[in-house]
Amino acid sequence: MRDFGDILHNQVLLVALAACFTAQGVKLILDLLRNQKFNARVLVETGGMPSAHSALVAALATGVGQTVGWASTQFAIAVVFAFIVMYDAAGVRQAAGKQARVLNQLIDDYFRGHEVSEERLKELLGHTPLQVIAGSLLGIAVSWIAAWGYGG
Repeated sequence: MRDFGDILHNQVLLVALAACFTAQGVKLILDLLRNQKFNARVLVETGGMPSAHSALVAALATGVGQTVGWASTQFAIAVVFAFIVMYDAAGVRQAAGKQARVLNQLIDDYFRGHEVSEERLKELLGHTPLQVIAGSLLGIAVSWIAAWGYGG
């Protein structure tokens, strides 16, 4: 049980999660402003501005650099991990979303009235480069603000 308590006191982890939740909150606010209605689903959906994945890993890497040093192996691992996640968010998942859009259109155009699953593929899976950059900057900012707040 003591190990679980240690997890709850891991400042880098908590700040990374705070950055992720902040990004999701920003998505909710932007969606509310855009659509003029509250949509709680935005909090758990993928895609959108800013990228919560990018905010999470950017805050994580920044926190690791702040606590164990910018020249540490741990920081290098965190940065490589962050770049992989951000590349996936903007590249692979964005491409999968485009493929889903094309497949949905094909089903609409060529299989209307036939026995085909009515469940549409999710089209908004990934992020644009701007959404990834915004999420990254948000994560870095949250980490620096938190470090300034707790004197780290």
